[in-house]
Amino acid sequence: MAVLNSISRNSLVPDIARYIAHTSAWILLLTAAGFAGQSAVSSYRDPLELVREAVQNEIKAANNDTARFLFRGTKITPQGSTTKLYVETKEATAGLVIAYNGKPLTPEQRQAEEARVERFIHHPEELKKKRQQERESDERTMRIVRALPDAFLYEYAGAEPASTGIGRAGSNLVKLKFRPNPRYEPLTRVEEILTGMQGYVLVDAVRYRIASIDGTLFKPVGFGWGILGHLDRGGRFMVQQQELGDNFWEISSMSLSFTGKILLVKNLNISSTEVFSGFKRVPSDLTFPQAVELLKKEQATVSADNPAPSKLAHR
Repeated sequence: MAVLNSISRNSLVPDIARYIAHTSAWILLLTAAGFAGQSAVSSYRDPLELVREAVQNEIKAANNDTARFLFRGTKITPQGSTTKLYVETKEATAGLVIAYNGKPLTPEQRQAEEARVERFIHHPEELKKKRQQERESDERTMRIVRALPDAFLYEYAGAEPASTGIGRAGSNLVKLKFRPNPRYEPLTRVEEILTGMQGYVLVDAVRYRIASIDGTLFKPVGFGWGILGHLDRGGRFMVQQQELGDNFWEISSMSLSFTGKILLVKNLNISSTEVFSGFKRVPSDLTFPQAVELLKKEQATVSADNPAPSKLAHR
């Protein structure tokens, strides 16, 4: 993410949304570690030590994960919907818009969109910048990840069966309530967002994976990474995750609703739901130019109909 004096409001808001999304996704993955610690407490004198060990294993798994996917995402906001195709590569994630408000692009829009994504190929410095931004985002997320064992407390809250887009088909999911640990002290403003979150998660206790997380800010919280600002009380996110087969799990839907301030004076308003589908495995060594060509081919074969967001149940 660019430094404070070089960011416009238009570019800042999406970055904050991505930050919240990444944070939510890692909470989703790693709260499972907290549950694993509780379920195996009889084998450990201190469940917290198991949580810390599980978190370290999750970090290792993320660092060693070379699986790449092509998939489709439809993002719905108060302004309308945008459907995109994405391909993950070792360099950066390539994305190509294929529809607005459920309608395929016009020839002129399609040409402009292809030119936009090809810009990263023809201008290596732009791709380098994109890759650096993604890496910096990942680094901030890792700071959140390392804080999770100390940041939350967990307790059981029932059970629910897996459903479409949530968990592994046929599995039973354990419902787990989480709340901030009052003894936790954030190291920096980046981790401060965790101090105001509470909610529920659905856990596949056999595979130690999270199927859903529903988190709400019960108080205003600040956020950092060099930018002064805060998120208002009542902000909420919901993330759902599904198994694609062979123990590969991916986020199937994400809903964000936050208000606040950035730079102390500018209003922040994030309201969106994004649904992901059509996951296909691609070679792990796929390059960015190859991904762009794959997107163009896929664009010609997929329907541009706007998929409706999955039902986000209130838990």
